[in-house]
Amino acid sequence: MKFKRRILLVAIAMAAPLLFAGAHRAQRVSSAGDDDLPRQGKITSDFIDALRIAEDNYAGRVEYERLTKNSILGMLHTLDPHSSYLDRKEYEKFLNDQHSRYSGIGSTIVPRNGKVYIMSPFDGTPAYKAGIRYGDQIVEINGESTEGWSSLQVSNKLIGPEGTPVTVKVSRLGENKPVEYRLVRGTVPLLSIANYFMLGKNIGYINLQRGFNTTTGDEMRDAIRDLKGQGMSSLLLDLRGNPGGLVEAAVRVANNFLYRGQKIVSMRGRPSSFPTREVSAQNAQPEDFPMVVLVNRGTASAAEIVAASLQDHDRARLVGENSFGKGLVQNVWQLSDGSGLTLTTGKYYTPSGRLIQRDYSGRSFYDYYLQRGDKEAVQQTEEKHTDSGRAVYGGGGVNPDVAVKIPARDLELQRTWLEPAFEFSRFLAAGAIQGFPELKVARPIERGHRLQQNDYPVGDKVISAFKSFLRERKDAKESRVDKDSEFLKRQIRYELATAAYGQEVAYQVLLEGDAQMQKALLEMPKARTMADDARRQWTARSGGLKRD
Repeated sequence: MKFKRRILLVAIAMAAPLLFAGAHRAQRVSSAGDDDLPRQGKITSDFIDALRIAEDNYAGRVEYERLTKNSILGMLHTLDPHSSYLDRKEYEKFLNDQHSRYSGIGSTIVPRNGKVYIMSPFDGTPAYKAGIRYGDQIVEINGESTEGWSSLQVSNKLIGPEGTPVTVKVSRLGENKPVEYRLVRGTVPLLSIANYFMLGKNIGYINLQRGFNTTTGDEMRDAIRDLKGQGMSSLLLDLRGNPGGLVEAAVRVANNFLYRGQKIVSMRGRPSSFPTREVSAQNAQPEDFPMVVLVNRGTASAAEIVAASLQDHDRARLVGENSFGKGLVQNVWQLSDGSGLTLTTGKYYTPSGRLIQRDYSGRSFYDYYLQRGDKEAVQQTEEKHTDSGRAVYGGGGVNPDVAVKIPARDLELQRTWLEPAFEFSRFLAAGAIQGFPELKVARPIERGHRLQQNDYPVGDKVISAFKSFLRERKDAKESRVDKDSEFLKRQIRYELATAAYGQEVAYQVLLEGDAQMQKALLEMPKARTMADDARRQWTARSGGLKRD
């Protein structure tokens, strides 16, 4: 038995260096010379010795698979923060995300007050068809209690291969015992564009927050066409929190707004394996309406390609906060056991020549991703210029043209009231708060609804009921309700709209109190001037040629 464990240790120890070498050879022949072999052997030997010591002396159970995975990750993270290893399950999820889909019951879930609740089932999914509702607390999955589970643990149990069964029990207000659902997992679309709608008479809004995937370009084209049919003559594109994704998808999005021949991005790597590529717009008739783009610290990678290309060509006005600052290109390899490797093979540059990658030298992996230690004003390294001559800088993400931070008070209000407002709204939507029959949500989610001002209004009477709700629970925050009433009215209305129409539609309510959003709307006249100037400059450069 001991001998078998030793063999396993050797196999695991050899996995990390061999895995990297195998992935590398999948792209090109390894350049390691004979001089490297003794060093590689020493690393493998040290790894085996460390595992042997752990097996013989560690007080707990040695989890070999986890140990091996973390060893590989540690190796890759010494190269850069974005090269990574994905085990088989993670790699499968990675591929599904790229294709804007996953397999499960089809509902968003949220952690609240130490429990996990259904927030919003997606249209046409198993959860939607079965009648699972907003506010249902998930108490059991496949006969296993979820007491003490995190939302990630619940999600991992609900997601699974298409066509496989899963039994879910939920606790629902108004029901004496848990309601049981026997579901069959299905393919769930996960579109890049969370929602889009009209703001006022002629401003369209597109919320592109879920990453750039194979369907993103088509989604953007369809959203623009629909909004123009509703009278859109200017656009607010929200890229906040967008983690990036496929470069090709970012190119397709930017291509909607840039003239043929205008550069979108260039990518440079080691000449022998990653020749320089320059990608330019191919659109003879791009959309030329005024644009404002919202960015923040969560806007990364492919989303930064879009934002920077529009900024460098003076095509849009950027509002918000510095973007994340990821200017590295990864190639993906599938390994023989179904796992995957993402390895940085190049860097991308904006049309003006900016490399926006933040410095990651001398910082831990976690400090880099959590952006700990970043200065308030990120140090910029190189000045470049837009088409009109405006100065822009590289080295610290994409700088907005108009900087707007989320007020600290807004963040504090969110932390304070998120859970109490949800719990109260859950009762309100279930009709369990007396005196508000008009706010009870008694029907399945109405998809495709266009939110109106008179949909689920929340006034002073509701706020008084909320105070009573807190008083009954001896919640000391009751004393703050009057001071924070405007925020609470919006938050409770958002919860009710989510119960009735889904999170995508309800998001419009939150935008009403969004400081960055309100500033973006005020910048639209300047964006109109910028769009007119960009059109004139392009016409002058192209010699007045007519569009194809």
